[in-house]
Amino acid sequence: MIRSILGYAKNFSISLLFTKERSIVLKDFKRFCLGQKVLNNQTVNPWSDKIYNEEERAKALDKAVNWLLHSQDSMSDAGFGSYHIINKWTTSYVETSGYIVQTLLDYARREKNNDIIKRMIESGDWLVSIQKPSGGWQGEYIADNRAEVVFNTGQVIRGLLEVYKQTNDKKYLDSATKSCDWLCSIQEEEDYWQKFAFRGVPRVYDSYVDAPMLLTYQITKNEIYKEKVLKNLYWIIDKKQLENGWFEDCDNTIKRNAKPILHTIAYTIDGLLECGMILNDKKIIDAAIKSADKLFELFNKHKFLNGRYNRNWKGSQDIICTGCAQTAIIWLKLFKLTKNIQYLNAAMKMNDILIFIQDRGVNESKNTNGAMPGSYPIWGRYEPFSFPNWATKYFADSLLLEKECLKEAVELSK
Repeated sequence: MIRSILGYAKNFSISLLFTKERSIVLKDFKRFCLGQKVLNNQTVNPWSDKIYNEEERAKALDKAVNWLLHSQDSMSDAGFGSYHIINKWTTSYVETSGYIVQTLLDYARREKNNDIIKRMIESGDWLVSIQKPSGGWQGEYIADNRAEVVFNTGQVIRGLLEVYKQTNDKKYLDSATKSCDWLCSIQEEEDYWQKFAFRGVPRVYDSYVDAPMLLTYQITKNEIYKEKVLKNLYWIIDKKQLENGWFEDCDNTIKRNAKPILHTIAYTIDGLLECGMILNDKKIIDAAIKSADKLFELFNKHKFLNGRYNRNWKGSQDIICTGCAQTAIIWLKLFKLTKNIQYLNAAMKMNDILIFIQDRGVNESKNTNGAMPGSYPIWGRYEPFSFPNWATKYFADSLLLEKECLKEAVELSK
């Protein structure tokens, strides 16, 4: 506790006295601490009345994409880093570089931006070049030179499959299949991953690894991939999901596993939902909906989502922006699946909150302009005083999918 307090004191002091980003910290203080009001015994947050139009949403998306590209420009390779107010740029994060490629290729195709497509192919080449002999990819930042990790490997597969889709160059598919072969070879008899798992413990958010393995199965028709995926998914549903939709063994820490972060809860739900939709498996889809609907209920009640939830869905910790964007994506996918307009409405309101957080209204450099912070306020417990690239990635994903869903909603209303 004392160490944590001293760390926060240091970060506050340095950010306010010695960095160009002091205006961001001060703005969040003004918005978060002074912007809240209590009316009729209810807290009214500063984003409560914010509704952004189509043009403002498009601008927010473009700003997010431009920041991701600037992140890549700030690296010495073709990957993507994150920016910290105190420590400045990290080196490239291998895992998130993989799924950022997926996001930016989606954006580039829609916008017919060949320059971004070219850049993402270069990212794909870089990812292939750093693949471990085993078939996996390392954990954390490239400068850390860590061992391969199950979850991180799954996210690189996502990017490589998109580059393969774009180029039809088999080297990207071969790289993805090599990693799937490795994942299959190290799955435990109990149907989870422990060897080469983050912190060496089984986790349910590996459903988000199952999904890219299934996507690879769709191309290769290798039945072993499907078999291993189904085993892991049913382990999650039958052994780790409670009746109320909460998941055991869902946090990316050991100490706080009793109240996982929204980020990893959303990973778990999204992985289940994506796999269920690919397989047309009602049991898996229903498991995802059970948890997604609980978050939907909490959001409609409180008008925001906390950063952590215990087994009774009691929330704690400030907003984790990544998890909020991921949850909006889940609701958007459910709208496409069920045509229930309430999912779309909730996702749009969540995106309103995220646009509010992004739109700080202060003079910013390219290092932060358009980026989504780890937490709101920026000093929150998750990735404090920083702009992790995965937060901006999921924010962009949510806005891209929202635009697609709005077109579908218009068609449905005719």
